[in-house]
Amino acid sequence: MASDQAVQAAAGGAAPSRGVFASRDFTRLWAGQTVSLIGTQVTQFTMPLVAVLTLRATVFEVGVLNSLRFVPVLLLSVFAGVWLDRRRRRPVLIFCALGNAVLIGLVPIAAATGELSIGLLYAVNGLVGTLNMIFDVGALSYVPFLVQRDKLSEANARLQVSGAVAGISGPGLAGLLVGLITAPVTLSVDAASYLASAIGLISVTSREPEPEPSPTGASILGSIAEGFRAVFGSRLLRALITQSTALNLFFGSFITIFVVYAVRTLHLRPVQLGIVIGASAAGGLAGALLATRARKALGFGKAMAVTTIGVSAAPLLLLIPRHASVLAIVIMVLAQLGYGASISAFNVNAITLRQVVTPTRLLARMNATYRMLIWGAAPVGAVAGGLLGSAVGLRAAVLISLIAMTSPILWIFFSPVFRLSEMPKGPLVQEENR
Repeated sequence: MASDQAVQAAAGGAAPSRGVFASRDFTRLWAGQTVSLIGTQVTQFTMPLVAVLTLRATVFEVGVLNSLRFVPVLLLSVFAGVWLDRRRRRPVLIFCALGNAVLIGLVPIAAATGELSIGLLYAVNGLVGTLNMIFDVGALSYVPFLVQRDKLSEANARLQVSGAVAGISGPGLAGLLVGLITAPVTLSVDAASYLASAIGLISVTSREPEPEPSPTGASILGSIAEGFRAVFGSRLLRALITQSTALNLFFGSFITIFVVYAVRTLHLRPVQLGIVIGASAAGGLAGALLATRARKALGFGKAMAVTTIGVSAAPLLLLIPRHASVLAIVIMVLAQLGYGASISAFNVNAITLRQVVTPTRLLARMNATYRMLIWGAAPVGAVAGGLLGSAVGLRAAVLISLIAMTSPILWIFFSPVFRLSEMPKGPLVQEENR
């Protein structure tokens, strides 16, 4: 395929011995993304507050508002994947960033003019969710064009670091700004952050190659099916997606129960709960920084096994506390640190594996399929967790959900991912359709 040579040519000419930031184009993408991710965290924290504090929204209305961010992922991801595989990604990413800047900017303008309504917030959140979904699928498929293949793991690690930093700093920054300039005006920070992302993308100089033409007469559904075959026709990707979907399903169940359990049974105050939940982002920062080193030291399969065990076992520590003592909070923070570090390192290597073994012309469809299934599992798990907590009580529900979260360890015994000694060098054609 001509695309492999094109990817190398587009990587900015970085020497193999130099770090990923030797690619100035990746650095521009990364810098814009880092600012944008912090802004997105500000919005996720602030948008419900706009509804509650400014519009006096009900709990149901806030629930609908939050859910609209995920609906596009479930309904439109695979169509976005087909669309993105048929065109250059950078112009689409720039359009999404500028579109989000405009949409988010409408909220403070509407608040200032007295036109703000819950309907407007619904529309903004739904459209922003759609553009973010397209952007995320496109960005995951664009990074391999900016860095050489042997730098993909480091590039993904840097992006995971940015996400962790945003998770740590974003909510605190949002809380400070809401207190100083009100919730609606705080959203202007995110609008500006999307402009920073667009500027970073506009400044990229490497020319992305033309996508490979679609087969004559290929239909939308046929193209979607080809994306599914790219995932489920590969033993590696099939094992990876089933494991990740199971983990997200059971984590969605657990976190729903745990928040209620922590408040009503352990009697954690909001600030204490914030410290506990926020520790996973701090752990994520460490995991992203260490992911590539761990893979090189242990080998790919062993590194994935260690992080899988960490993801599954670290949360079991949350069964120890019975009240909100200092020691109990320390134990819960350690559990969240372990989980955050493990899931972040796991994601760096899993994303890199997906990018490496997938043919370039299928990258967007592969990423879209993953995003739909993995993100779709979390809300299903959340509903199941609520039902479980109502049926058996909070303590029993936490125990059951944490036991279920250990199930991804089973994949270690049969998944070919864990038998890899190193990262594959490229698409494994021999894996297809087995």
